[in-house]
Amino acid sequence: MCDLSAVLTRQGFSACQHVLRQIIHDAGWKWRKARIVLTSQDPAYREKLAAVQAILSNLAPDEAFFSIDEFGPFAVKMKQGLMLDPPGPHRVVPQWQKSKGCLIMTAALELSGNQVTHFYSDRKNTTEMIRMMDVLLDRYADRRTLYLSWDAASWHISKKLKKRIEEHNDTAEAAGHPRVEIAPLPAGAQFLNVIESVFSGMARAIIHNSNYPSTDAVRAAIDRYFAERNQQFRDNPKRAGKRIWGNERVTPVFSDSNNCKDPRWR
Repeated sequence: MCDLSAVLTRQGFSACQHVLRQIIHDAGWKWRKARIVLTSQDPAYREKLAAVQAILSNLAPDEAFFSIDEFGPFAVKMKQGLMLDPPGPHRVVPQWQKSKGCLIMTAALELSGNQVTHFYSDRKNTTEMIRMMDVLLDRYADRRTLYLSWDAASWHISKKLKKRIEEHNDTAEAAGHPRVEIAPLPAGAQFLNVIESVFSGMARAIIHNSNYPSTDAVRAAIDRYFAERNQQFRDNPKRAGKRIWGNERVTPVFSDSNNCKDPRWR
């Protein structure tokens, strides 16, 4: 305001800072922070985004759309986090700790029924993706088509996986099994993967502020969390799309403006 008032005075328009502030305010100017726009460097970003949106907009009752990804690997040790703390010495978390084990969880979120299918993996690779496909084919055997959506990680787009899907689809109709179709996300667009919002809720409820004695204890807690979550949506059917599970801090809905991979809770 000092600089603006001085420049106007030199130009022959004398006005105090109070008057200048009022003029600027009345003109509709406000202090705003620039918003970071989520995007991807994939040259086919818009085409892939439109393809996924088209599938979701026209999803039939006998079809299922799955958002698939891995959580981890993460070390089992004392974790920091927010807690309701009584008066007295505060809880501290050592910077350096010996890990009690390591976990990787592979999971799929079915968007229509809001059901999570998960298991634990030794590593992230194509074999685990084929395993997930087989698990979903068995669990959703009554559907006509299963759409699998994941990011552009190498094991999600491998030749081995594509060959396995082609082999399955060649015999699916004759065997009465669902067809499998791929709905890939753009490269570098993990923020579009809806299951990331579910991971954020699970991490906040189960992993943060924890001190599990073993990997078995962590698995039991995660299994219980997803069992309760799935039962909630079986009893109260709702599609993924709103903040309908208390610990999911990011709206679990597919949208190019939604950052499902919230770094605060991942």
